[in-house]
Order: sequence, then C-alpha cells, then structure tokens
Amino acid sequence: MNATEPRRRWWPRSVRARTALAVASTAAVILTAIGWWVHRDVYRQSTQIATEQAVAQLFALSDQLREGVVPARASTVPYEVVATGRRTAVAYGGGMEDFDPGTHHVMPAPTGEGSPHYVRLPVNRDYNPGIRSDMAGGMYRVLAVDIEADELSSDEVADLGIAADAKLRVYVVVLPHTAEEITETTDRLLLRAGLVSLVLLATAAYFAVRIALRPVEAIRVLTASVTASDPRERVTVPATGHEITALATTINTTLQRLDNAAAQQRRFVADAAHELRSPLTTLLASLEVALAYPERTDWPAAATTAARQTRRLHALAEDLLLLARLDARTPVVRPDTIDLAAFASRLTGQYTLTERPLALTCDSTGPAPVHGNRDDYERLLRNLIDNAARHAAHRIQITIQNQDAWVVLTVHDDGPGVPTEDAERIFERFVRLDDARSRDHGGTGLGLAIARDLAHRHRGTLILTPRPLGACFQLRLPRAPTPAEK
Repeated sequence: MNATEPRRRWWPRSVRARTALAVASTAAVILTAIGWWVHRDVYRQSTQIATEQAVAQLFALSDQLREGVVPARASTVPYEVVATGRRTAVAYGGGMEDFDPGTHHVMPAPTGEGSPHYVRLPVNRDYNPGIRSDMAGGMYRVLAVDIEADELSSDEVADLGIAADAKLRVYVVVLPHTAEEITETTDRLLLRAGLVSLVLLATAAYFAVRIALRPVEAIRVLTASVTASDPRERVTVPATGHEITALATTINTTLQRLDNAAAQQRRFVADAAHELRSPLTTLLASLEVALAYPERTDWPAAATTAARQTRRLHALAEDLLLLARLDARTPVVRPDTIDLAAFASRLTGQYTLTERPLALTCDSTGPAPVHGNRDDYERLLRNLIDNAARHAAHRIQITIQNQDAWVVLTVHDDGPGVPTEDAERIFERFVRLDDARSRDHGGTGLGLAIARDLAHRHRGTLILTPRPLGACFQLRLPRAPTPAEK
C-alpha cells in the first residue's frame, strides 16, 4: 500500500476543513507557548510574593525576640525559633509542628560563629536565603536570622529560657503551596480558555473560507458548462477588487481566447474545405468530361489540367501540414548559425521567375549571422518572394542590414501596395486581397501566414511597413554573436 494512503484517510479534502485544521493547529502551538510562559510567570510571581511575606514575618519575629517577647503560635507562615544549649524550640507556630510531630524541634540549632551564606541587609539584619531542609518528605526553602543573647537584657534572656551566652536562630519556611495552587488554578483557566479559543478560531476560519469561496464555487459551476463547441459563457466579475476578481478576469480572458481559437478553427476548416473543393471540382469536372467524350477529348490538355490541379492540392496539403507543425510550437532542434545575407543572395540567384520578367536584386551591408533552421528560412524567404512576384510591376528589392542586436531583412516590390487597413489582415490564413488573381497564380492564401509563424518560431517578427510605392515586408531576427563577440 502506498505510504501516503494513511495520511489521505484522515487528511480532509475540503479547503474549508483544511484551513480550519491549519488555523487550529497554528493557534494550538501559539496558545501552548503563551500558556507555558504564563504558567512560569505566575509561578514565579506567586513564589516571589510568598518569599516577601516570609521575609516580613521573619523580621517581625526577630523584632519580638529582641524585645524579649515570645512570639505567638498563630502565624501566616510556619516558623521556629531555636537556640544553642536547648533541646526544645524556643517558640514555633504557623503549623510548624505538622512537619515533624513529636520532636522537640524541627530545625537544627545554630553552631559555630554563623551561617556561610549571610546577606547584609540595609537595616543591619542578617538572614540566610539559601538554607534548605528536609521537612515532611519534601524540600522547602527557609529563611533564617541569627540573634546573639548578649543583644538581650538578662530579664529577656530569662523570659526566653536560654543561657546568657546562647545564640538564637529564627527560621521561617517559605511554603510553595500557595504559588502551586494559584498556578494550577491559572493552568485550568488557561486550558479551558485555550480549548474554547481553538474551537472558535477553527469555526470562524471554516465559515470565513466558506464565504470567501462562494464566488469561486459560482465560477466553477459556470465554467463547468463551457464546452469546446460553445465557449461563449462568461463568469461574473466581483466588484470587490480582491483576488477573486483577478481570478474571474483571468478566466474570462481565457474563455475569450478559447472562443477566438474555436472561431479561428471553424473558419480555418471552412477555408481549407473551400480551397480543397475548388481544385477537386475542377479536376473532377475535367476527368468526367474526358471520360464522357473520350473521342473528342484533348487528352494532353486534360492531363495538363489534372496535373496543375494536383500540384495545387499537393501545395495546399504541404502548407496545411506545415501550419499544423507550427501551431504545435515545436522548438527548433539544434539550430544552425546561418549568414542570412549570403543565404538570401544565393536563393535570389537560384530563383526562377517564369510568369513575367521582373528584376530581382539582393543587397546587404555585410554578414548577417542568425540562428535557425535552413529549410525554415528558405521557406520563409520563398513565400515573401512569391508574394512579391505576384504583385510586383517591374522589380523586387531585397536588402539585409545589421541593426544592433537584430538582423533586418526587407522585401520591397513596386506593385499596387496594400491598404493601411489591411496591413495585419493579410497575415491571416486564407486571406486574399484579390481572390481571383491569387487563384489564377496558384496562391493558397497561406504564404504570409506561414512566413509570420516561421519568423515567430525563430523569435523574430514580420510586419508590413508603409511605403509610398508598393509593399515592403520587414523581417527582424535576433543576430547571432560572432566568434569574436563570444
């Protein structure tokens, strides 16, 4: 089984569901990170508040002891006062007895000259924030302050029940329970708020995408009704100006291109059928007459007519095949580097004008290297010369020039020229400005269309440039770099 099958089973296919799942997943990661940060910050601040309360209680107890007052057992935090030379605590309270019931005192009595981690306070009171002690099976942070007995009067020492040279130590336990309870409460609230937020965000994303995709669904339904034979449907363009508007505009443009292509194809098929019908009708009529009256038929003339019409059919079939290849946009495979000036000059010298005497000349300013296929260039130039020969009065002039990164070839005849409004129309397929004369001369109406397609295939252009006399076709091709320029 394909490894992607399990993922496809649970991964939703709907864009709405995928977006909602993605939003929920992203929100879950973000909320988890925020929750962890809040958890740590709440615990830190709660612990800091508990520590500040313990410090305040510690100083209050030490003040009472210096005044010879035994602290009361009622206290907000556990505390214990121990002294050297005593086996029992001087005082304790705040639930200190719950840590280790039955013992004389829980915290160790002071020894030596002091604790190794004292911190000097601004009020000259020393307390140790770093002592830890095992109590009730857990580790608790305790704060401690030492008091020397010589700081007290003899009566105060007697009231506390300690020796005159004793050393007192006041312990206050920093309880983490309050901070933990506050943090747990906050965690529960964050968890509930996070789950509700995820559901709300996923729902909002689902319905937001659903509303946003309504125009897309309308576009889908409409484009589903478009067929190749009737691509005239157009989608409604929203007036909001967002991405859906761009999508609708693009689809309408694409449908328009399809409509134009379908219309062009229908027109092309009709024109091709018309062009094929004319020589076939002539050929069929000639053969039927010859067969009906064989004894009165001029068979050499009939054969000549049949051969002429057959050649016309063959030329038309070749042109149609070439147009089909050009429409397929096949790239030029391994293009050669051709000197277009020498190529055009040689082709001009080989060209035979059989219809009527015309002067055909070719001038160039030097080598004109271009990349391309020799057969394509020969067909392109022959089509331009054939078109000029059908309309020229006395001469045809071919010129080749290098203009920066381009090679420009022009074919200029001294014929009647082309009206300005027909400058682009003559490059359409099966278009003739003089149908009767073009058919008499064997033209198919495809020569200029093929020439322009061949120019585009070689990344060039072919246009009709205005001239006061005759027609001038300008071919522009990218100039190939010479070996010295590489």
